Amino acid sequence: MSDQQPETAFAGWTFLTNHAHVLVCIAEDPDSRGRDIAARVGITERAAQAIVADLAAEGYVNRTRVGRRNHYTINADAPLRHPLEHDHTIGELLVTLGRLKPRRRVRS
Repeated sequence: MSDQQPETAFAGWTFLTNHAHVLVCIAEDPDSRGRDIAARVGITERAAQAIVADLAAEGYVNRTRVGRRNHYTINADAPLRHPLEHDHTIGELLVTLGRLKPRRRVRS
């Protein structure tokens, strides 16, 4: 059992999709289990696994097997998918949401 409490069920719409919510969970805990992600997002474990598979297939996350668990790394440079946001990256989104530290700029 996870030491995190399941999120309260939310009726209605939200600004972020379940894909974004799963990405946030992975950013917060790269060793998250599917059941923990599902509980936090409020979706089934199967749906969480399918979303992680989508994110991995598109190159947004990399999954590495470590023993019996997975470890995830986020490709912060991957562009957002929708044409309206395509000029922004996953990293920028996660920085904005406070889930990723901004990269230091190297001065030339």
